[in-house]
Amino acid sequence: MNQALLDKIESAQYRKDALDFGVGDTVRVHTKVVESGKERIQVFAGVVIGRRGHGLNEMFTVRRISYGEGVERVFPLHSPRVAKVEVERKGATRRAKLTYLRKRVGKGATLVKEKETRTAATASRGVKS
Repeated sequence: MNQALLDKIESAQYRKDALDFGVGDTVRVHTKVVESGKERIQVFAGVVIGRRGHGLNEMFTVRRISYGEGVERVFPLHSPRVAKVEVERKGATRRAKLTYLRKRVGKGATLVKEKETRTAATASRGVKS
């Protein structure tokens, strides 16, 4: 098929509201769940440990510790089942994938250094703005 035709078909399926989060961010993903004919919103909160793909096939992986056990869930970015993604806190990482968090236990498994804002960083160094 012609690539322009595929792009035109895919463009109607993209998410209208842009989701602005990155790897290392702690997020709350609101997903629509259908049970016995009723639809409800279920929240999955955790750390984004990776993003993959591009375009309509883009996905992100969220990891959390539940009852002492690590749970990971992969969400399609442009899925209509994902109602919204709230960023609880920004994380400063130096990796594209945080798979090393799988080996960690306890607080170290959820710990990603918080990203410093520009004003907070300069205030802590004693620089006047």
